Amino acid sequence: MRLSIIIPVLDEAEGLQGRLEHLVSLCGRDSEVIMVDGGSEDGSPQAALRAGAQVIRGGRGRARQMNAGAAVARGDVLLFLHADTILPHTARQAIESAIRLGGGAQEHAWGRFDVCIAGRTFMLRVIASMMNWRSRLSGIATGDQAMFMTRRAFESAGGFPDQPLMEDIELSKRLLALSGPICLTDRVITSGRRWEEHGVWKTIWLMWRLRWLYWRGVPARELAELYR
Repeated sequence: MRLSIIIPVLDEAEGLQGRLEHLVSLCGRDSEVIMVDGGSEDGSPQAALRAGAQVIRGGRGRARQMNAGAAVARGDVLLFLHADTILPHTARQAIESAIRLGGGAQEHAWGRFDVCIAGRTFMLRVIASMMNWRSRLSGIATGDQAMFMTRRAFESAGGFPDQPLMEDIELSKRLLALSGPICLTDRVITSGRRWEEHGVWKTIWLMWRLRWLYWRGVPARELAELYR
């Protein structure tokens, strides 16, 4: 299995080189790490190059950046990773086993990891548990959970929709029409920075409100303004 790890980045230079160096060494020679820059002004592309990652420029917007990375990727399996998320050391083996088992019985295969939110507040552990269970029950994955899929599944689903928010949820819905997700119990660690900076309960309310409005049909561009 050849794995392509695609990371959309915008001004994430702080700590980026170390995270990418760890990722490059973790995944080995049969994998590639592609950082898609959305117009950073803080030296993020240079940090990624020093780490040994491939760097390309994509249009600003996470969905556009991830689609741009997928377009140049050479892997059989695509993994979409947020810049502030760390993969477990078992990631490659877990994905390969899951794809083999899922792909053997289904034409399409996709999945995601469980998530752990790093931070000082105990409530972040509760939030992560709720995210993982909600994902299992609904079959919907979020970008924080490091979504992965075969190239065939990605292309059959039409890639990420060109919208500024909820692109992960929309792609999950499309993938669900192909097959159910593989829910790995291996945990990725994602930053709780936004939760703590803006307040845990305030952020919970905002995210649930955005999801509710999206379900009611409010356009993603309007929701992006609320998110900002």
